[in-house]
Amino acid sequence: MTTETASDRDNLNRIVIEPVSRVEGHGKVTLLADDDNVIQEARLHIVEFRGFEKFIQGRPYWDVPIVVQRLCGICPVSHHLAAGKAIDRIEGAERLTPTAKKLRELVHFGQILQSHALHFFHLASPDLLFGFDADVAKRNIFGVIEAHPDIAVQGVKLRKYGQEVIRAICGKRIHGTGAIPGGMNKPLSHSERDALLVDIDQITEWALAAVNLARDYYLSNQPLSVEFGTMTSNYLSLVRPDGALELYDGKLRAKDKDGNIIIDQHSDQYYFDYIREEVKSWSYMKFPYLTSLGSENGWYRVGPLARVNNCDYIDTPQAEEQRREYKANGENGMLHAPLAYHWARMIELLHCAEKIKELLIDPEILGTDLINRGEQRNSVGIGVIEATRGTLFHHYEVDENDLIKKANLIVSTTNNNQAMNESIRRVADKYLSGHELTEGLLNNIEVAIRAYDPCLSCATHAVGKMPLIIELKNSSGETIDRLQKDSNGEIS
Repeated sequence: MTTETASDRDNLNRIVIEPVSRVEGHGKVTLLADDDNVIQEARLHIVEFRGFEKFIQGRPYWDVPIVVQRLCGICPVSHHLAAGKAIDRIEGAERLTPTAKKLRELVHFGQILQSHALHFFHLASPDLLFGFDADVAKRNIFGVIEAHPDIAVQGVKLRKYGQEVIRAICGKRIHGTGAIPGGMNKPLSHSERDALLVDIDQITEWALAAVNLARDYYLSNQPLSVEFGTMTSNYLSLVRPDGALELYDGKLRAKDKDGNIIIDQHSDQYYFDYIREEVKSWSYMKFPYLTSLGSENGWYRVGPLARVNNCDYIDTPQAEEQRREYKANGENGMLHAPLAYHWARMIELLHCAEKIKELLIDPEILGTDLINRGEQRNSVGIGVIEATRGTLFHHYEVDENDLIKKANLIVSTTNNNQAMNESIRRVADKYLSGHELTEGLLNNIEVAIRAYDPCLSCATHAVGKMPLIIELKNSSGETIDRLQKDSNGEIS
């Protein structure tokens, strides 16, 4: 990213893309180009202000896991569990019973499975199956249903299965309940467990097919897949004490671009010793960075790409086999391309399917000992979890009346903020040509953003109801060119 002064920016041409489509949430992109059409700056703006950190102040801390999951209709379980882990610590009851911990893990795997399936099959696959420059009327989920009905059906059923796991444990597929201070609020019945076991082998088979689809795309479309929007970066995730992939409860690990360890096995309860957040005037989203490296060099990526790059192994056999092939295709075992996110994402999808079966056949999953009462009330609670899109931080402070007095949330997409901006700039550098705007330019930029699976404001929109406008203006504010994609997909 460049650092022009305000006066420098005033003399640059401005391209605005608003809103970004086929992502969860609402955002826009601004590109600043000089008279030679060289991109000088790229900005992904988050234009919605959610304010959860402010308006949960004054609420009882035990309400928080229910309230904060309203941040999102796609990944509510992630917020629910991160907040649940935080209030466990306020209660002094972070050591859960074996059954309660396994129920939380089970619903977490169901959440990641359904969200990964939604993103890959519904949002990303049209670009991969038809090409970035395919007819926009075809390049959508309805085009996938028509041209690849088997793939479309598998995506729908994979997501449905993950939602059924959530429903069995939390009562509803979206915005249910489950985590309470020190445990869970209901057991899993034999009938619920048996119903989920019926389809799990088929789900695992489809998950493996999804890995093959993502892998084959990445390997057969080089150099595009390796070079598209690519830059090197640091990576952050949770890992287990033995370095294994961990999605529910681990320690912080960060690696640099060459795979060297920056931090390892650091407690998530002291994340603020290692991470700082920068604020910029043009976005409601913060810019985190590793304190030891500073804001210029310390930004990092999270999510599937970071987790597979960071971990030493995956503890389920089929996913581990796929991880080994993935690592063999990276320098020093590290893949940096945004399009490699899709491959890593499907490896995690497979891992979740394998872990769901492992937990369903575990006798303890049907236990009824669900709550561990804490003995020491604490004024601070921090919960960190690997959400679908990456490492998620929930940090709460409570007063003597058990009311939230301060909150800090670092959501997964926030951690990827700087990386998304850099990928946008690199794609724009390569695909912007003169003053002529094309739908291909629009979609290439969106492809780069979609690779990160951003939840831009932890909000969702109906399919096909997000018209998109790009405008190119000169330094005097005059519109040089304009391109519009209507809600029906037509370009004008």
